[in-house]
Amino acid sequence: MKIHTRVLIFISCLLMLSAGFLPLWHILLDAPQYPEGLEMKIWLNGLSGNVAQINGLNHYIGMKFISVDDFKEFKILPFVFGGLTLLGFAAALAKSRKLLWAWFIGLCLFAIVGFGDFYMWEYNYGHRLNPHAAIKVEGMNYQPPLFGYKQLLNFTAGSLPDTGGILAGLGGLLIVAALFYKPQLSSNKIK
Repeated sequence: MKIHTRVLIFISCLLMLSAGFLPLWHILLDAPQYPEGLEMKIWLNGLSGNVAQINGLNHYIGMKFISVDDFKEFKILPFVFGGLTLLGFAAALAKSRKLLWAWFIGLCLFAIVGFGDFYMWEYNYGHRLNPHAAIKVEGMNYQPPLFGYKQLLNFTAGSLPDTGGILAGLGGLLIVAALFYKPQLSSNKIK
């Protein structure tokens, strides 16, 4: 394994570590009555932001309260993500392409399972509504988008990566570069 590959792996691992200290994702709610908007940040181990206010609004449309205690993922994610990051460091230190591939595949599986779980979380909260809610709109569901923006009654809901998610994504791109980038030999060295 060449030195530039190992450097890319180390940089990627450092970017991945930022996910332990920075929010991964955020959900935004904008409406005329909330000009500053409401925001919920999703971390590896919990939630922050205007969760109480969002729960108060969700109550009127029959959504279940959002509580960190309802998500076993927040107890598991830091360990899984930490283990995957350690695998990256091990690949660089051992100069092992097999470990690099294992790390890449592990991160891909982590992303697929994570986004699938996030989609199901949003689906359940947006579709399983209390039939006795104060506000009912026939045929309406309140599932925020997995990525991007969606109009939900008078609210515009946005779901986008936050700082930790962006840095982890950049780390993932560096892993792809480490796996597939092959520097070209200059014509002087070929002679």
